[in-house]
Amino acid sequence: MDRFSHYDWPFFDRPHAALSREVETWALANLGHAHGNDADAICRKVVKDLGKDGWLKYAVAAEPDVRTIALIREILAYHAGLADFAFVMQGLGSGPIVLAGTEAQKKAWLPRVAAGEAIAAFALSEPDAGSDVAAITSTAKRAGDAWRVDGVKTWISNGGIADFYVVFAKAEEGISAFIVEAKDVDASERIDIIAPHPMATVKLRGAKAELVGEAGQGFKLAMRNLDVFRTTVAGAALGFARRALTEALGRAKDRKMFGARLADLQMTQAKLADMATGIEAAALLTYRSAWVRDVKKQRVTREAAMAKMQATETAQAVIDAAVQILGGLGVKSGHPVERLYREVRALRIYEGATEVQKVIIARELLR
Repeated sequence: MDRFSHYDWPFFDRPHAALSREVETWALANLGHAHGNDADAICRKVVKDLGKDGWLKYAVAAEPDVRTIALIREILAYHAGLADFAFVMQGLGSGPIVLAGTEAQKKAWLPRVAAGEAIAAFALSEPDAGSDVAAITSTAKRAGDAWRVDGVKTWISNGGIADFYVVFAKAEEGISAFIVEAKDVDASERIDIIAPHPMATVKLRGAKAELVGEAGQGFKLAMRNLDVFRTTVAGAALGFARRALTEALGRAKDRKMFGARLADLQMTQAKLADMATGIEAAALLTYRSAWVRDVKKQRVTREAAMAKMQATETAQAVIDAAVQILGGLGVKSGHPVERLYREVRALRIYEGATEVQKVIIARELLR
């Protein structure tokens, strides 16, 4: 089963297929270290390596190609969840600057982000405001020619290792986006989760801030940024699911049971068939969404929500099935499938939980 055959689909241009092979070669050579509990050190090294070898330029491109970002995420996720995380956070964290920053802001930050020399973070969620962005309570006030931001952000990826944060807070004009440097925030309260990632609660007390875009346009800017990256969450989910299927196939072919291979049992074959079919269906939704945005230049609110929901739910089911096929190995600490079982769970929550995606899809249908 060729893991790269779908890059020849009509959704892709010829360079995408070639790029996928290049990313795979790079991942095989560079990501052997990208597992373990020291997530901070791993992410710093991966960001540095991704930047040095030119991959981060795709995450911060002035005209982002969603198909490219999604396929890179799929391949990185197949090999190491932290590598996918490190790659996409450089794009998500700096996305508002790409979309609406001044030339001076772009010059100050984007070359460093692309080179892996500066780590970015996207600070939107609060203790009582996640999917409901309008409920944020952080405030921003003008202080002469600058701005000052007060508030608390939480569940912030790259919190504690980021060099800067794009923070969303309420100004008089409404929700607005701001660049806040790491030296001006308190990110010492780290958050431990089931699959180690750099994450923190970020406290801002009169933090010096620089407005990104227009005051009062922060909500639209956040949604535009998420519109680029939400489809690519589905790409990461595909990578996790394809790795789980690879591990399950290998075990099914090798494991002897009741005088035959596990793979010879019809119950195992049915499970493998369901896994493979689910992955391909999710892939079609994922790359259709990316194609509509890249080629048709249309908003993909509905398509991205469908892709994100289907791919992440499918990945969870595929990985659970892989654990079952592997038996005891599937829950052995450090086994690839055990890591996947922990890593995939968050994908059904971040950038809009599955339930939120259903609301979005329904609203789009009822327009």
